[in-house]
Amino acid sequence: MPHSHPRATARIAGIPIRALLAPFPIVCFIGALLTDITYSRTAEMMWADFSAWLVTVGLIMGGLAFIATLVDFLGEPRVRVQTSVRIHLVGSVILLVLATFNMFIHTHDAWTSVVPCGLTLSAIIVVILLITEWMGFVMIFRDGVGVSAPSSRPLLIENRSQPVDVTQEVLRLG
Repeated sequence: MPHSHPRATARIAGIPIRALLAPFPIVCFIGALLTDITYSRTAEMMWADFSAWLVTVGLIMGGLAFIATLVDFLGEPRVRVQTSVRIHLVGSVILLVLATFNMFIHTHDAWTSVVPCGLTLSAIIVVILLITEWMGFVMIFRDGVGVSAPSSRPLLIENRSQPVDVTQEVLRLG
């Protein structure tokens, strides 16, 4: 039976590259918001430095994830017709533009690097990130973009009505 899901064009060992890169900007941008909040409460310069680094790394990794998503979008015609993919792509562009501004704001000295503009932008970025990544989950789990065909290999642990002894299963399979 032919593979019915749209395939990811940019992939390594069958895994979409965007799926490998996406967690990095998510963690970095949420971390930047948390460190911005902490800095606004304590005025400890270390937190502003953390924020600047997190925004910068999030922007770099987000840019790489965006390139992989764009390759998938342009490389597979069935990906382009998915509404979730278009929303994800547009949200990613908005996110990266705002993150670029946020990175430049975080280059200012001390208090002005975070309060109020850096903190506000970090919060907006996290809200857009949540929407964009939700569309990414819809793209994968509902629309099946980049999902591999079902495997013909047997499951490691079959459905059973009794509890499974994992050690025995490992020894049986090993």
